[in-house]
Amino acid sequence: MRIPSLLRAPRRPGWRLLLAALGLGAGVAAGQAPLGWWFVALPALAGVIYLIANCKTPAQAGWVAFAAGFGYALAAMFWIVEPFFVEPEVYGWMAPFALVFMAAGMGVFWALAGWIGARLGRGPGTRALGVALGFVVSDALRSYVLTGFPWVLLGHVWIGTPVAQAAAVIGPLGLSLLTALIAAMPAAARGLRGVALTGAAMAALAGVWLAGQARLDAPDPVRASPIHLRLVQPNAPQALKWLPEYRMDFFFRHLDLTAQDPASGQPRPDLIIWPETAVPFLLDRPGDGLRMVAEAAGGVPVALGIQRMEGVRYFNSLAVIAPDASISAVYDKVHLVPFGEYIPLGDLAARFGIAAFAAQAGNGYSAGNTETVLDLGPLGHAQPLICYEAVFPQDLRRVPARPDWLMQVTNDAWFGTLSGPWQHFAQARLRAIELGLPLARAANTGVSAMVDAKGRVTATLGVGVQGALDTDLPAALPPTIYARWGDAPILGIIVALILCLYGFGRIAVDRRARRV
Repeated sequence: MRIPSLLRAPRRPGWRLLLAALGLGAGVAAGQAPLGWWFVALPALAGVIYLIANCKTPAQAGWVAFAAGFGYALAAMFWIVEPFFVEPEVYGWMAPFALVFMAAGMGVFWALAGWIGARLGRGPGTRALGVALGFVVSDALRSYVLTGFPWVLLGHVWIGTPVAQAAAVIGPLGLSLLTALIAAMPAAARGLRGVALTGAAMAALAGVWLAGQARLDAPDPVRASPIHLRLVQPNAPQALKWLPEYRMDFFFRHLDLTAQDPASGQPRPDLIIWPETAVPFLLDRPGDGLRMVAEAAGGVPVALGIQRMEGVRYFNSLAVIAPDASISAVYDKVHLVPFGEYIPLGDLAARFGIAAFAAQAGNGYSAGNTETVLDLGPLGHAQPLICYEAVFPQDLRRVPARPDWLMQVTNDAWFGTLSGPWQHFAQARLRAIELGLPLARAANTGVSAMVDAKGRVTATLGVGVQGALDTDLPAALPPTIYARWGDAPILGIIVALILCLYGFGRIAVDRRARRV
């Protein structure tokens, strides 16, 4: 059996080259939230592509790309260790292994991109374009394979800039394609031709920037009847959240924030939203809990994150509690976090005492049946999103009818206080742009915010803040191109570009053969 060239150790590059790639990969991570330094990430990505494109063999290209991806993940995803320190005496020892394995996984995706790019191109220039397309293929695979994990995609470096408005047309993978192709231009040609290509790429970026700014400056729609929301953020640390001596205190904190009077001159809320898993009881066994929620709300419905049981199954849910304490709507989370909320082959794993991290009841959660839209009467139709469901644009498009707004409840205390919560929030903002829908986000420890249909933050409570945010729900925009078509057009363009690059490479080989 032939061993793939990527795995042949004698063709690995020197350690200096690998360290350079690792450092540049970390530089690419500077473009992700909370820094958002796209002006650092773009040159760093250009450097990564240059190193890969100038490798002598596909195997070397794969190793250099692996090192770059490893550095990228270490810098961008270091928050992955935070859940292990919620109970450090039990899980703390796993943290460094989790970080290394996760970074290695990202490295494998990037290695595939580098190897594919090197195989597609017939010289440094065409290899650079091949590597750029390989990176976009890598982002696409991460978005869909094995339930998907589209975190820190290359295109996410533009969130918070006018360029992100292009997501309303081309989506997150389109932003990744734009980013990778621009970064590949300096390596695509040498001399004056290379300068010209780089200039053209920067001009294209400027054009997208100006078009995005024009979209931001365009008049915003006005809601016929204002909708006033209150977003409750109790700031309950995950390490204390479920301890017997604290859990009722945090429940009362929710109640107090719910019952407080609006600021002077502000109207009463029409809906109060609590974060994910906000209460210390099951929906099926609430005791006096739901009555206490309704009394604190004083005639206002409350949407809250809650766990519920059905037979031997447990669900991570969102329930809407009516003013009379009845349950008017329930949504069960569909897209669960692997190992966080469920264990693959969980029924078998349960026999060995293996449980998911975030499941407070049972060994893990069961998935809900389907994405849905909640009919909230005069408040319109809201699409509920629980925690990291907001990072999957393909899931948001599965609902049977277009909602009027998005409602995300989350508990980002699992992610720590540094980059994790801000990256999660940034991706939620991108969903608003892609679909042209406003987003109300209630988070346990932050970031709670109101985001308009262009992804702009109109009101916010940052990480580690306790409070209630009273704010108006912005109006929706007409359905965007991305809302109608999703990733299909961009995936088609990526395939077409790969085929074109492969075809040009074959033509070049045939011409050389004729000359010989």
